[in-house]
Amino acid sequence: MEEINQKEEEDHPRAVEDSDNANEDTQYGVEETGEEEEDASENEEEEEEEENDTVDEDDQFIFGAGVNPLDFVRNNDSGVNLYQKFKDYHQKSIEYRALDNRKRKLPLQPHREETSSKKAGEDDIFGVNPAEVEEFINFGEGKRPRKKRSKKRGRQKGSKKKLDEKISQMLGDAHVHYANGRHKMAISVLHEVVRLEPNLPDSYHTLGLVHGAIGDHENEMGFYMITAHLTPKDPTLWKTLYVWSIGQDDIGQASYCISKAIKADPQDSSLRSHQAMLYAESQNYQKAAEAYEQVYQLCRENVDALKAAAKYYQKCGQVERSICILEDYLKNKPDGVNASVVDLLGAILMEIKAHDRALQYIEQSQVVGKELPLNLKVKAGICHVHLGNLEMAQVFFNDLKPENASKHVESITEVADSFMGLGHYNSALNYFKMLEGNSKNEDGLLYLKIARCYQALGERKQAIISFYIVLETLQDDVEARITLASLLVEEGKENEAISLLSPPKDSDSGEAHSEKPNRWWIDVRIKLKLCNIFQIRGMLTDFVDVCFPLVRESLNVATPKRKGKLLLPGKSKKKRLSTSDLLKRVEKLAAPETDSVFRGFKAVATSSDRLKASRAKKALEEKAIEKEKRKAEAAASGIDWRSDDSDDELQKPNTESPLCNLHKDEGYHQLLIDLCNALASLQMYREALEIINLSLKLAHISLSAEKNEKLRSLGVQMAYSTPDPKQGFDCVKGIVKQHAQSVAAWNCYYKIGKPRYKT
Repeated sequence: MEEINQKEEEDHPRAVEDSDNANEDTQYGVEETGEEEEDASENEEEEEEEENDTVDEDDQFIFGAGVNPLDFVRNNDSGVNLYQKFKDYHQKSIEYRALDNRKRKLPLQPHREETSSKKAGEDDIFGVNPAEVEEFINFGEGKRPRKKRSKKRGRQKGSKKKLDEKISQMLGDAHVHYANGRHKMAISVLHEVVRLEPNLPDSYHTLGLVHGAIGDHENEMGFYMITAHLTPKDPTLWKTLYVWSIGQDDIGQASYCISKAIKADPQDSSLRSHQAMLYAESQNYQKAAEAYEQVYQLCRENVDALKAAAKYYQKCGQVERSICILEDYLKNKPDGVNASVVDLLGAILMEIKAHDRALQYIEQSQVVGKELPLNLKVKAGICHVHLGNLEMAQVFFNDLKPENASKHVESITEVADSFMGLGHYNSALNYFKMLEGNSKNEDGLLYLKIARCYQALGERKQAIISFYIVLETLQDDVEARITLASLLVEEGKENEAISLLSPPKDSDSGEAHSEKPNRWWIDVRIKLKLCNIFQIRGMLTDFVDVCFPLVRESLNVATPKRKGKLLLPGKSKKKRLSTSDLLKRVEKLAAPETDSVFRGFKAVATSSDRLKASRAKKALEEKAIEKEKRKAEAAASGIDWRSDDSDDELQKPNTESPLCNLHKDEGYHQLLIDLCNALASLQMYREALEIINLSLKLAHISLSAEKNEKLRSLGVQMAYSTPDPKQGFDCVKGIVKQHAQSVAAWNCYYKIGKPRYKT
């Protein structure tokens, strides 16, 4: 037993010595002094400071071996933004380092387990670890067990690697060169420093200063970007880079730099304000709202940031969140309520029709003995209007008078719009008329509202006068023009209405090119209104002149075109050769052999080549005939024709139907029948049959069975009168299919179809 104890003392001399010291201290009554406790607390504080100053090596930006940092600045012609280069390189570096760490750790794990188990077997004494024996001996003896230092990743404070004297000397020389204006020499020395120490921030910062002095601001910011990445906890350079990026309109880089600056200094509310503005400019309202809310959390006195957050939450659809943050502010500020916050909260609540809640907050904000601000008075009055308390509302509107209307244009407009929206047109008209003659309302919008009020009250003459005033400034307002035309028709002034809707005399009738961007007279709604007036007055020729081109264009666009022939089962669609390919095949028959001894003679072609060439020649001839035919059809239909070297195509000027609801709108279907009747009355049978045939092609998706039958019957009637019965043959064929047992239908088919077969 003594031998074992002696061996233990030899193996653990420090443990035994500490134990002896502990026993000696206990024996003489010596206790731990206050100085020792103070030293222990200082050590703990130092450890905390070191922990805060620790830089995680896995996240630290460093240039690896074989990488030239100068290439990040010099080779900037790839189209990739500078910040994106650093971002991508940093991400790849982190991934490579993580992979490398995993590879190094894996083979060491079994060795560690083996070593630890072996060590445990050697050090344990009868299954008890000596450290546990020491802790048991010292327990309760007035001395605390020694505290283990926590392991920290990365470099700790005070452990910074000292610079080599040569590098320090070179940096000093570079500064001297820079100070004396020897910029090229400074750059040369600093490039050598970068080669020797690629991760030294001072060299890049000095390079930025030198390039800035010679006016090379792009490289200046490039080197500052490197410096900022190597010293990520310094927000100063990130702020500089942010300002420079904004000046270059590089929003992506500006957003990147401001994010890095915020990470370096999270408590700087001004940085978050700039970030919020960037989000707002890029229409990312969700992040803008969150950023402004963070600004307010950092600085509770910044009420503007709170209101901005509420507005952007409202913009991105989070109305409840917007209301919540404003309500929380008002609850925490019962005495010093901010009127602008109440105004914004009231406006948001009024938009969601919560007028009772808005009125409640407005009333709570009123300080005893003081009047409400005018903007809150107006909102309170509007809430009373929506709640049906019109008399109470007028009390809040007493400050709005004609003599001070120019000072309160927005408030008066808001009140008038509220009355108009609720159908109180007389009250709305009174407030709108307060603003007449105001310079801010010379754009015609005020008189448009006045005209709508007069129209709703049935005062047509006053409405007509107001609408004419509107069109003096808003000439291209189609709705106002059509409404005025309708009022003129009601007053029996059809000619005036037609003149109002007809194209100006100096116009190009709207169909050709015009320098004026908005030509109201080519609007479909204007043309349809003209058709309606012409039809009411029995002006069939004018009705057809306006309606026929409109309907024919719509039907041509809507008519499905056949892409090719119907394929039989098991057959594959053959690729159609272009004109250039066909010409190349034909050339094989006629082209001379230029690289042969038989120069001047025709090329010798195989039988398969000759067969392909003859087919190509035939195809070209058929294509030329088809081209002439299509060209004639295009000229007849008023469609532009464009031909190029490869293929000839019909190019329609507009693939969108003017009557976009032609397939669904019953009014348009009736317009088709009215047009065909008018064409028949004017003995324009060919045009009428063209419209009928185009309409029948769409019968399965548009016209009802009743209207379809009317068009067929009308087509049959016109087929008798037209000199060319071919156009009416399809109508007769459809009648026979539907009424196969009708003798009259077959007689009609015989009479119309017989001339067809003679030809």
